[in-house]
Amino acid sequence: MSNPQVVVHRDGDLLAAAAAARLVTRIVDAQAARGSASVVLTGGRTGTAVLEHLNRNAARDAVDWSRVDLFWGDERFLPSGHAERNETQARAALLDHVSVDPSRVHVMEPSDGKFGDDPEAAAAEYASLLASLARPEDHGDVPSFDVCMLGVGEEGHVASVFPDSPAVHEKERSVVAVRNCPKPPPTRVSLTLASVRSAQEVWLMTTGEAKAAAVAMALDGAGEVQLPAAGARGRRRTLWLLDSAAASAVPALFKPPLA
Repeated sequence: MSNPQVVVHRDGDLLAAAAAARLVTRIVDAQAARGSASVVLTGGRTGTAVLEHLNRNAARDAVDWSRVDLFWGDERFLPSGHAERNETQARAALLDHVSVDPSRVHVMEPSDGKFGDDPEAAAAEYASLLASLARPEDHGDVPSFDVCMLGVGEEGHVASVFPDSPAVHEKERSVVAVRNCPKPPPTRVSLTLASVRSAQEVWLMTTGEAKAAAVAMALDGAGEVQLPAAGARGRRRTLWLLDSAAASAVPALFKPPLA
């Protein structure tokens, strides 16, 4: 696993714009090398802002969107089209505006989908999907995503993997149902940390002073059970993309000049 690198931007809007530009470059490079690219999307304010900036960026059209596989790190187990679903927000921010191949937009089943109100079945199906797309060179049952984008919660959660939860202790499954989530809605489907760590690059994106303590603890060697963000590492690169407020307590060893 890679060691963390930190990039600090003046504010959240600049962070989102810079991350969008960085994502275009990463996708284009992957397509040039292999013909396709794979990206794990995240929800939340920052994740959605990245997609909105990407949609407004003229470089958006440098990407062949029909050759991008899109996944989600987690999903709120709500009816299809619900405003709080990460899929719904991603479609409005970007996916409805580019020529994606619907068969390559890999959504987690909603609560009114084919499994009904059964998040465990939805999680098992997503795990099967990931396994079907993994190649021999991925060395496991999850594709080696080019980029996995994640938000970070105030208590250090990533995706829907919360501190000292069953999900953070999961060692076998690639995708799990999450019940009794500390944040609403209480039921979700999420990649596990093992799946996150299959990615070539993991980008942890967060803003605001309320996140500063969790960011500092993760970079300062906290265990992943106590602080799941500490266990979110990419095989080749782990990037912490922060605004100045979220970076205010970052250990001096990691603190770069303001970008």
